[in-house]
Amino acid sequence: MLRRVIVSGGGTGIGKATATAFSRRGDAVLILGRREQVLAAAAADIKFAHSGAAVSWQAADLADPDAVERLHLPETVDVLVNNAGGASRRDDESLQGIAATLHADIDQNVLTAQLLTAAVSPRLRRPGGRVINISSIAALRGGGASYSAAKAAIIAWSHALAADFGPAGITVNVVAPGFVRDTEFFGDAMTDERRRRLIEATLLDRAGVPEDVAAAIVYLASLEAGYVTGQVLQVNGGALLGRG
Repeated sequence: MLRRVIVSGGGTGIGKATATAFSRRGDAVLILGRREQVLAAAAADIKFAHSGAAVSWQAADLADPDAVERLHLPETVDVLVNNAGGASRRDDESLQGIAATLHADIDQNVLTAQLLTAAVSPRLRRPGGRVINISSIAALRGGGASYSAAKAAIIAWSHALAADFGPAGITVNVVAPGFVRDTEFFGDAMTDERRRRLIEATLLDRAGVPEDVAAAIVYLASLEAGYVTGQVLQVNGGALLGRG
């Protein structure tokens, strides 16, 4: 059965790998993000790699309610992946700077997910819809105060959403990645020493790749995961054990 999938932050890294994985399975995928050129290039790459892939894109600031309202969404949505997010770099330690960083991290990680989910909610398949929200290992063990707080909020909100959507047969789950290479997350802040420490913290002695996280997302969106809801699935190579 053709499913209609929406992936926010779908132009690079985990989002692009997720869109690729769903496309490979024959699903119709809509990728969302802020940067038109990045989204267009990602869609072209996926179509080139998988002939016949049904991938479309729309650019919007998902933290802007008006922009979210202007999205052209499928009439029915089977899977929503709230992947858009990021971490602000705080250089200003004044109270104003702390407040600005917190607002920025909440906006790009939490507000984007909540606004898009609210817009998509009436269109989610009932029963059988899937919502997968992307958090972080930082939500469970800390690592950047405002970013950790924002990603922890994703988990708490997802638990509430799972309770709200459960009677309609819609599942809501969280994927919490650890260190994943080949993404834009760290920017120029990643050093060889930091990379070594993050890899050594795993039990598998390697960094994750976007495809590792995409595989977990695809599982949670599958028919086989129909009795899994309100859960946090960690994908971190054993860097953090048994808490979710």
